[in-house]
Amino acid sequence: MGMGANIVLGAIADDFTGATDLANNLVRGGMRCLQVIGVPQEEIDLADIDAVVVALKSRSCPVEEAVNDSLAALNWLQKQGARQLFFKYCSTFDSTDQGNIGPVADALLEALGASQTVMVPAFPINGRTVYQGHLFVGDRLLNDSGMQHHPLNPMQDADLVRVLARQTPHPVGLANRAVLTQGSTATRAHLSALEAQGIRHVICDSLDEQDLDVLAEATVLMPLVTGGSGLGQALPAQYRAQGWLATITEPGRLSPASGGGLVLSGSCSRPTLAQVADFLAKHPDGGFALDPLALAEGEQQQTQALAFARQRLSEQAPVLIYASAEPTNVAAAQQALGAARAGQVVEEALSQLAVTLVDEGVGRLLVAGGETSGAVVSALGITTLRIGEQIDPGVPWTQAPLAGSEAPLSLALKSGNFGGVDFFTRAFEVLA
Repeated sequence: MGMGANIVLGAIADDFTGATDLANNLVRGGMRCLQVIGVPQEEIDLADIDAVVVALKSRSCPVEEAVNDSLAALNWLQKQGARQLFFKYCSTFDSTDQGNIGPVADALLEALGASQTVMVPAFPINGRTVYQGHLFVGDRLLNDSGMQHHPLNPMQDADLVRVLARQTPHPVGLANRAVLTQGSTATRAHLSALEAQGIRHVICDSLDEQDLDVLAEATVLMPLVTGGSGLGQALPAQYRAQGWLATITEPGRLSPASGGGLVLSGSCSRPTLAQVADFLAKHPDGGFALDPLALAEGEQQQTQALAFARQRLSEQAPVLIYASAEPTNVAAAQQALGAARAGQVVEEALSQLAVTLVDEGVGRLLVAGGETSGAVVSALGITTLRIGEQIDPGVPWTQAPLAGSEAPLSLALKSGNFGGVDFFTRAFEVLA
């Protein structure tokens, strides 16, 4: 068990930025939160921590690998004494017909000896809502939101009951809005009735924060809940009501930030493309675009990017290195190199830039894209992140200790779809 562990919530997240997204909402709910990268292999001081989120890279990997990694995380969290477990996936429910949401949820339920869990992907403040089991992004069904073109997990069906039924041999049910409007007692009774019918997975409607509050109260005693990060903000109040959690002042307090500021962007989502455009409009000379085809040919472009960043940092000027591109450009690179190789060369380039520039004094680093964030964090050898205050919904600043440095690295890991259009500039103003 970790030193001084008294963990209320243990979470397993299927990617890095998703983990940070959940941790951010737990802090906003009043919990002191630590994010760990992978299953810890050594003892961690958890004396002043209420929630731990284990960040995995299990969203798009083979099903067996995702299940094994998630079970290892569960085993570690149980040893820390976690009262409730949370399986976190994206608010867009993106996966394939083979998994990994259904198989991982099934494996966790079996390991816990539990017979039912809820699926609550909604994050209303970020425009992710569920109605009659159908997932909306803003005013569009999921399959008409841009997610149908996702390069790894294209989502072409908004009916989550139907989507999940293709991933699990167990029955899938629905707790719709009409049930939630009757309150937590009626919702709990509905879940119990479905459980008696053998319904293992329950997709839950959620249109607003009140729906999430009802679901949190109805499920606080469940061994396992699953969903996006919206539910994470509602659960801490229920933990306090149970007497499990004290009232904490400044749960997101971090050390003062220092060092140069750098933005690395590998995401090609619509919001990130708009954030890149906004940054370049404000700082026309502040960005360097990476091309996967050029990166695959040799080290010349990466060397140029490094020289560009060093010059901008020496002038204390804003700097952005990005591989974010329009879908047609992405498709061309994937056709030429293969989808896996196109992504790999970008992740490697951005990771190597991060390692070099952090070693040279960058102390404030913003990374856009879940896969990119995972690659950068791994390359930097970061194993724990203390979660700080929110920049935008789903994205907090975090801090990580660095070997050989007294000052921690301030790090923001942004999911591709999150953040306002001015995120790349405003994030550093928030930190200051």
